[in-house]
Amino acid sequence: MTLEALQDEWVRKYGPRTDLALEAREVVIQREGPPEIPGVAVETERTDVGLISRVVIATEEGGRAMGKLPGRYSTIDAPALRSRDAEQLEKVAALIAREIRAFLAELRVPPQADAIVIGLGNWNSTPDALGPRTVHHLTVTRHFFYMAPPAGRAGMRPVAGLSPGVLGITGLETAEIVQGLVRQIQPGLVVCVDALAARSTERLLTTVQISDAGIQPGSGVGNKRYGITRATLGVPVLAIGVPTVVHATTVVSDGLERLAAGGGFPRPAPLPGAGAFGAGFAPPGSTIPPPVKREVLEQVLQPFMGDLIMTPKEIDVLVEDAAETLAEGLDNGLHEELDLNRLILSAVGAR
Repeated sequence: MTLEALQDEWVRKYGPRTDLALEAREVVIQREGPPEIPGVAVETERTDVGLISRVVIATEEGGRAMGKLPGRYSTIDAPALRSRDAEQLEKVAALIAREIRAFLAELRVPPQADAIVIGLGNWNSTPDALGPRTVHHLTVTRHFFYMAPPAGRAGMRPVAGLSPGVLGITGLETAEIVQGLVRQIQPGLVVCVDALAARSTERLLTTVQISDAGIQPGSGVGNKRYGITRATLGVPVLAIGVPTVVHATTVVSDGLERLAAGGGFPRPAPLPGAGAFGAGFAPPGSTIPPPVKREVLEQVLQPFMGDLIMTPKEIDVLVEDAAETLAEGLDNGLHEELDLNRLILSAVGAR
């Protein structure tokens, strides 16, 4: 089953989609009740930066339950991303680098194999600009790497970066552009950086997900784009993302549930043709079926061309901080030892 089909099936069952595997697991367990999902394993590690949760979807059955492709998903819970504290952000970057190196070892990517970092998203829309901004801060080495003698390349790999834009800007599917690059350059690894959609506002700009299962650009906000995976490209794909948006239906639904848990809603005056609580709502102590509640909320929140999406008001500075942190993590994770000055001097013959 394709990634799009898995996600669509999951959304029909559980509501607004989430790009985070850890959140998807939490939703399934909350709704279905079992402590474990068949074919899905989780391990956690606590660090001084935050909690790392590693979710492994080992079977197709587990992928169907989670709405995700089989693979490994590492989630770093890093509240420091919103702190604007330089020292804490460096610690987050170091943790990202450590996880990237672990993925490269599992994927058996050679130390000097080419890597292409793709900044997915629309640079004209701040919540969607995480990928392009990350590539902007990334240290690219490929042009110097092949000009330098072997001694000057030690500890480094050739890294290229590209922000291909989105279909509405270029008229081209991002996957088509990436496929062309892969055919031409034949890299050992493709890294895709993208803004993600979460189900919880608490995860906005506080969570980093790294996965080897690939990515479907725009899926978090309901856009139907082709997937970028190892199956479609023929090379390992590492997807890295940070949630920058949340669906308004989720926020409103969570608010209603918290109000209901606290003793119900104040009784408004009955409306003609409706119950005491209006169409689609129920008195305290009753349970609204999730599909009914979702349908009512979608009717309220979809007056235009799609779901209403929410993002923090400080999104500009938060995206920039996250992009710089991801770029630093990539710089340190993709190279065993990054010494750009030595590489440049070797490439131009100064050393």
